Amino acid sequence: MNIFIAILLLGFIVFIHELGHFLLAKKNGITVTEFSLGMGPRLASFVKNDTRYSLKLLPIGGSCMMLGEDEDLDDEGAFHKKGVWARFSVIFAGAFFNFILAFVLAVVVIGAVGVDYPNVTELSEESALYEAGIREGDRISKINGRRVHFARDLRLNFFFNPITDDTPIDISYVRDNKSYKTTVYPKPRAYYKLGIQYIDNTEEGMLTALEKGFPVYEAGILPGDIITNINGTPIATGHDLATYFDENPLTAEELQITYLSNGVEKKTSITPRLVENDYSLGYFYNEYREKVTPVETLKNSFYEVKYNINYAIQSLKHLISGKVGLEEISGPVGIVSIVDGIMEESESEGAGFVFLNLANFALLLSANLGVMNLLPFPALDGGRLVFIIIEAVRRKPVPKDKEAMVHLVGLALLMILMVVVLYNDIRKLF
Repeated sequence: MNIFIAILLLGFIVFIHELGHFLLAKKNGITVTEFSLGMGPRLASFVKNDTRYSLKLLPIGGSCMMLGEDEDLDDEGAFHKKGVWARFSVIFAGAFFNFILAFVLAVVVIGAVGVDYPNVTELSEESALYEAGIREGDRISKINGRRVHFARDLRLNFFFNPITDDTPIDISYVRDNKSYKTTVYPKPRAYYKLGIQYIDNTEEGMLTALEKGFPVYEAGILPGDIITNINGTPIATGHDLATYFDENPLTAEELQITYLSNGVEKKTSITPRLVENDYSLGYFYNEYREKVTPVETLKNSFYEVKYNINYAIQSLKHLISGKVGLEEISGPVGIVSIVDGIMEESESEGAGFVFLNLANFALLLSANLGVMNLLPFPALDGGRLVFIIIEAVRRKPVPKDKEAMVHLVGLALLMILMVVVLYNDIRKLF
């Protein structure tokens, strides 16, 4: 059932993408030869106004086939017969509808659980932030000129732009409705580290991410695994995990850790690693959410879509630069596995909690699909937009045979990437 729900979720997001193409094609007088829900053999279909509407066997997305997309036809309803900007709007609409879906889902999620404002909640007097004048209760608004809306923006910023030396950081913040700006000088520190990330308000001590090269990753523990015991101390929630590390700072002493991986209890011994000459601002925020007004919900929903788009773009930059390996990319099989994990971890909290977690994940997927399709790569919507823009600049189209050849090469490369991603997903399952 969880696999079926995952397929429906992914299929719905792809269907919305195709619906964007369909609606704009109809609006611009382009003949849509077939618009289908699902893929594979037809289960049922009917024809209306030159368009065949089909329900197909596999519930994975849909398709929008337009007349004359890849060939010259002497028909007023053909795609290539329409103006440059009409065709541009049709191609762009797929990604745009994904962003609209992401916004609607953001309204649902934020309206239900609120916003994680970037408030300073915990600050040591020895920290670089405290010495720069920032205090508990202040709200961070900018980091080096980049606008900050959520606590997650802070985590995202320092994940993609880690502090590696004492280069000063400009931080803007709000206190008592007044804006201030300060310069923070990161301070060196030496400490022991496991290389884990978790959220301290979760119902279980689940690890959300691991750092390569650090002890927990090297021990074979995976993101999504749940810590249940450390050195004889039971760990039931994310708060218990945070409390344990607060009360038992890491040293060179070995830790005895019990954890659940895909429901199977495992035990391992892990020795924290000493990190020297690391630089820090000091821990100063968490990701607790607070309820907001309907107006704030709408405003922050735009910021939520922006956050997810930025997350996708920054991840792509890391991939291209080699900071992230191909083995860390997930495809449909990986998505099904994640949805399965969400369902299992949320079902004890009730249907409402399951729905919100799935909506939040669908928001991320929809924004990612929009970004990926706008990449200027052959065979993707972005690649087709490039040819339309070239046509607008040259005032004449690129020959169809040359454009088709470019898209064919791009499609071949995408198929190779899909095989690599599928291999990664299957390898992770085992």
